[in-house]
Amino acid sequence: MGRTFRIKVRMRRFKRQHPRIAFAIRSFMIFSATFGGAYGFVSGSRSENSAYDPHAFAIGASFLFALACLGLATLSMRLRFVGKRLRMLAAHNEALIDRNWELKEAEERARSLFEQQGDLIVLRDTDGRITFANEAYCALAGQARGALVGTRFDFDVLEQGDSARESNGTRIHDQKIATPLGARWIAWREGYVRLDAGQPAELQSVGRDVTDRTETERALSDARDQADAANRAKSRFLAMASHEIRTPLNGIIGMGGLLLDTNLTPEQATYARAVKTSGEALMALIEELLDYSKIEAGKLDLDQRPFALSTLVEEITELLAPRAQAKTLEIAAYVDERLPLEVVGDAARLRQVLLNLAGNAIKFTAGGGVALIVEPGIWPNEISFLVRDTGIGVAAEAQQRIFREFEQADQRVARTYGGTGLGLAISERIVKRMGGRITLTSEPGRGSTFEVAVPLPPSQAGAGQTAFPSPDLTGKSMLLVADGIEASLIARRLARWGGQTCLVADAAVAEALLPERSWHAVLIDRAIGPAIADHLGESARAHALQRLVLLTSSSRHEKLSPAFTGFLMKPLRAASLAARLALTPEVASPELAPEPPAASAGTAPKGLSILVAEDNEINALLMRSLLTKLGHRVVIAVHGEAALESWLAASSAGTPYDLVLMDIQMPQLDGIEATKRIRAQEAALGGHLGGHLGGQHTPILALTANTLVEDRHACFEAGMNGFLIKPLDREKLDEALAGLAASRHLAVPDHGNPIPAGNR
Repeated sequence: MGRTFRIKVRMRRFKRQHPRIAFAIRSFMIFSATFGGAYGFVSGSRSENSAYDPHAFAIGASFLFALACLGLATLSMRLRFVGKRLRMLAAHNEALIDRNWELKEAEERARSLFEQQGDLIVLRDTDGRITFANEAYCALAGQARGALVGTRFDFDVLEQGDSARESNGTRIHDQKIATPLGARWIAWREGYVRLDAGQPAELQSVGRDVTDRTETERALSDARDQADAANRAKSRFLAMASHEIRTPLNGIIGMGGLLLDTNLTPEQATYARAVKTSGEALMALIEELLDYSKIEAGKLDLDQRPFALSTLVEEITELLAPRAQAKTLEIAAYVDERLPLEVVGDAARLRQVLLNLAGNAIKFTAGGGVALIVEPGIWPNEISFLVRDTGIGVAAEAQQRIFREFEQADQRVARTYGGTGLGLAISERIVKRMGGRITLTSEPGRGSTFEVAVPLPPSQAGAGQTAFPSPDLTGKSMLLVADGIEASLIARRLARWGGQTCLVADAAVAEALLPERSWHAVLIDRAIGPAIADHLGESARAHALQRLVLLTSSSRHEKLSPAFTGFLMKPLRAASLAARLALTPEVASPELAPEPPAASAGTAPKGLSILVAEDNEINALLMRSLLTKLGHRVVIAVHGEAALESWLAASSAGTPYDLVLMDIQMPQLDGIEATKRIRAQEAALGGHLGGHLGGQHTPILALTANTLVEDRHACFEAGMNGFLIKPLDREKLDEALAGLAASRHLAVPDHGNPIPAGNR
């Protein structure tokens, strides 16, 4: 069967190749068969012994004719079938021709794109010879394609960049190559591809010219490095400027304070206070500029620690109370009791923001007061701080502008109230850094409300604790005779404790209400007038179990009517109010008894032996004077070497110093190195040379004018116990030294100055 098929294939191939010869052979065979048949028939019929029968002949001729007709019919059907197949083949062939044309167009289009795109494309065989290179590659190489194909040509590599490999095996790398057009950076993607079945795979390299991008990235990297260097230089400059400015300011403010403690004429006292106030104003300006510079340099770090929320808020109001009361303003705080006792966050930065906002409120308020309200925020663990005032307000068009650097509401406000316009900008940056937001709601002439909402999760240690036991005032009547912001907050708190509070601003109305019921407590604000308050207290004797008077620090030592059972200081602490209302009404308040004369609040019971290392003569004189006035014994060392020698001499003599106040920047030996040597000496001698108040180690406090975090870390790493920032706060210094002498343990709080009253 296979042999027959092969013969047929060969015959058909011969017909296609030699159609005329095939036609001649076919014609000859047909003619021969026809002629032979006809001749034989005629010859046979004419022969004498042929036995010709006409009937048989007719029958045979008919049979042959029938066979011929059958053959013709079969041939016609076959020709028709073949024609149909030919038409189908022609249609299919036409489709193949169209498809082939489309493929050719697609191939041409792909080749055109392949050739004309800017990427370099080159194929290499297993021996590294080029089998294909597009026009871009040829143009960059400066050679024709024919000259490149079959060679191992490659560009000279000037610099090899980083290399990586994708999961599919493609290698990605950058190269800086030398070309006739100059050095160029090319980003290559290399992988093996198989173009024909049965052929070995070829390495396809596709390169893109990324010279501009690479140079831009390097320029940006260089610019970033320069910016980092500039930031470091700026930080060093800030540290140097802070030190150089704070050092003379320490002398100005400190000496001004000492001068005010001496006997001065009224005119001299006025001048001395002006010097001290001017120094403090300059210090406030420097603090603003330094804080802004830290934020701009990205050096604003947060210290996440647990702190008591209500204590922080109430300390802020107490700190600002003298400033508010000097303008006859009220300042009050309200902390919602639903909030946790302790939260986790940066207490120093939060205090800085709230002091700025509350200080602003006092600055821009002429009458009324300022309220600091703390409530739960709208999100879980979010706490909202509202600073509300009755000041001049801010116009709508200026409410966004005042949060920008060096911007204020308008020029009139700037001229009237002064300031740099940095306070709110710094506060907003700090709040955003804490993950919160700050908003303003204000109307000119009707005051402003700043809201600071920050996430402060509750502390695990303080979970479930309460700051103080709340009194049960359910069903008890409370009469509050006062007017202003604090009165409304007191009434709000009494209502939360269950009391039925009646808030009255008019003393005559209050006196008329006294006989109407039995009052559990009557609270009278002495701001309505001392005589009126005393008279109302006398009238309340028969109608109220407790009669409390609200005082300010300025009226604390005034003689009070014996009709009162106690007093409360404004701004009011919630714990003090709760404790006062929980007292037995019949027992008079011990706080009404005359106060015994006492020495200075912070004077240590016994003077300490203190070594002061300070190279500036003015600051050394200031430290000697301050510490001597506080009852301590002082030895001055003018540089680190002298301080180390003095400490060693005192320890060897058996009279070690109780405390060392060490300046950081000193000649010959700075404070950091001197501290390290002292700690090394203590470690070498087993800790037996330490001061008798400090245990094994002599307490060392840094005296520094630098406020950068790096400087503080350097102090602690050297072995210091704390730091005091210049200009020195006399009260804080007194407090730290008194605590050292009393508890035999050094605990120095953070003396970082907050932002002073900023500018809207």
